[in-house]
Amino acid sequence: MADQNTPDIIYTKVDEAPELASASLLPIIRKFAAAAGVSVGTRDISLAGRIIAAFPEKLTEAQRQTDDLAVLGELVKQPQANVIKLPNISASVPQLVAAIRELQGQGYDLPDYPEDPQTDAEKDARKRYDAIKGSAVNPVLREGNSDRRAAAPVKKYAQNNPHRMGDWSKDSKTRVATMGANDFRSNEKSATLDKDATAKIVHVGADGTETVLKDGVSYPAGTVVDATYMSASALDAFLAAEIEKTKAEGTLFSIHLKATMMKVSDPIIFGHAVKAWLQPVFDTYGDQMKAAGVDPNSGLGDLLERVKDMPEVLKAIEEVRDQRPPMYMVNSDKGITNLHVPSDVIIDASMPALIRGGGKGWGPDNKEHDTACIIPDSSYAAVYDETIEYFKETGKLDPATAGTVQNVGLMAQKAEEYGSHPTTFEIPADGTVKMILDDGTVLHEHSVEAGDIWRSASTRKAPIEDWVQLAIDRQKAEGCEAIFWLDETRAHDAELIKFVKPILEAKGVADTFKIMAPREATRASFETIRAGKTSIAITGNVLRDYLTDLFPILELATSAKMLSIVKLMQGGGLFETGAGGSAPKHVQQLQEENHLRWDSLGEFCALGESLKFLGEMKDNNKARVLGLAVETATQGVLDNNRSPDRKAGQPDNRDSHFWFALYWAQALAAQTEDAELASHFSPIAQALEEKADAITGEMLAAQGQPADTGGYYHTDPEKTAKVMRPSATFNEIIG
Repeated sequence: MADQNTPDIIYTKVDEAPELASASLLPIIRKFAAAAGVSVGTRDISLAGRIIAAFPEKLTEAQRQTDDLAVLGELVKQPQANVIKLPNISASVPQLVAAIRELQGQGYDLPDYPEDPQTDAEKDARKRYDAIKGSAVNPVLREGNSDRRAAAPVKKYAQNNPHRMGDWSKDSKTRVATMGANDFRSNEKSATLDKDATAKIVHVGADGTETVLKDGVSYPAGTVVDATYMSASALDAFLAAEIEKTKAEGTLFSIHLKATMMKVSDPIIFGHAVKAWLQPVFDTYGDQMKAAGVDPNSGLGDLLERVKDMPEVLKAIEEVRDQRPPMYMVNSDKGITNLHVPSDVIIDASMPALIRGGGKGWGPDNKEHDTACIIPDSSYAAVYDETIEYFKETGKLDPATAGTVQNVGLMAQKAEEYGSHPTTFEIPADGTVKMILDDGTVLHEHSVEAGDIWRSASTRKAPIEDWVQLAIDRQKAEGCEAIFWLDETRAHDAELIKFVKPILEAKGVADTFKIMAPREATRASFETIRAGKTSIAITGNVLRDYLTDLFPILELATSAKMLSIVKLMQGGGLFETGAGGSAPKHVQQLQEENHLRWDSLGEFCALGESLKFLGEMKDNNKARVLGLAVETATQGVLDNNRSPDRKAGQPDNRDSHFWFALYWAQALAAQTEDAELASHFSPIAQALEEKADAITGEMLAAQGQPADTGGYYHTDPEKTAKVMRPSATFNEIIG
């Protein structure tokens, strides 16, 4: 239960670029909010913060932190919850290891990440660290379903200032390749429970040996429970064939996964791709590389580091590389390939960027080429395949005239947490995996082989019903096309349709909605927005994640500027700042040049919604007026081109915060609804106007030299404040 001392608004402490930006923006927010009697507190859900919270017994009293993620997990179940949630790192193993090393270097007595835990202490440390990996934050906080759409001022600006789109050729060789058989999509089984149940997951070996993989998994009545697996041998055959096919076509080879959200399954699939790429090397030197600690799941970058003193292995790798097709590059200048780090190429960002670029990816020659996009599981590969085929037929989208695709996403209470769920396993031996209910019923059963990836996920009845109602409310508000992206031939979707249709019929709105498989829904949505109209995509959790990058990147050039509202099921509000990730390249530029190009537009949009929500929930009209003024300020930032530029010596994130503060103060001084606020902000607006040249001059003067924030994952607050608040004049006004 939240106590009476809980701040009115919780602003999350996160990672990388958005956290650096917070050092500049949060003082402004607190200054303005105080005038309405609104308190703004923080909770630390950063990767470093979660690591520190996991090992209190290893640390000094001064070093210890509360488990803020757990605290927020309880808060979002309360009706008064009001949380602004910024993007955090969904850590891959290399990121987790790097954060641990940085903290150790700062004097934190943390254990190493055990790659192969043997002792009880190592197994305990591995268990705690594994709870931090991947998308560990979002499932805890998302106690509601998702409403994501382009804010009106953002969409208007994108249409008036259309971004560059790459040209599509009908002869483009860019394509999507997917397994289509023996993958998660084709092996899926799904059932809706008619009563409360507890399940155990059991592996029965070929010799009859039973191993309980997971016990005591509880489900309330009405839960949709899925189980499926991907065949490792089928995956290997698919990857080998696609490498050869790509070479014959003369295109770039690329694999697109979600090794962060799908923290168990996708790193394993990624490891299969690394091994397939270097199969001759593993055939000859596999034992030596294993002895050196090589784990293909950690990527080619980690592998090369571990074999750097093994010249015969390095030579063999070079020989294999010369025989392979050129690879899609993350950074061709630095030789960082698609297979270097599992978290570098995330499908929901990488595929839209490639599509926006006309189907081109960057090759090792630092030039753009057509690309083979390998998406092993066929669950949602059709969305990207249809998008590519559509643009080959019709040409690129025009952002100046394009309509918009909004999204209503099913995600409450860990709905559809495929791969991120603790019921995903790499199968140790041939046999059968059974999901057995407490009454002895075998709910799901699969014959499996050693190395197969088996997983289960669940979706509860209450979130499904809430999701459908949210879709009905959004469609009524917009009066536009609305499509449930559900495939009746897929096991899980067929179970959801059994919920959706009766609810729509009972509400008398069945004729207002369409139910379409993802491929058909993709084409229909593109045809709608090409005509300048609006469509609402009503989707499950994973597809929500994918589409709220795909359409915004094509419409707006970025997904970071999306309005992202989670209507918590108990009445509170979670306001997310877009889907753009935490931008590690932006941090690198700040460290080298003291220029942060992170755009806080998503934070502005979330802040406005949070304040308006607070005004309504607590009958605080001043908060509502503040929120309305945020919208005016956001429009001012856009209309006057005050967003950050890309290069050092140009206005950056800190400048945009100054202009946002100025426009916010001006809007509050000019409004007539609350005379007290107008009087309070009039002198602030005047001071900011008069000192604008001095402030922007001081901010510009700070750029060009390396910036020291005292760390990457765990920054020093004083050093970071010095970097991110370089204008003494502005600081004096804001306080």
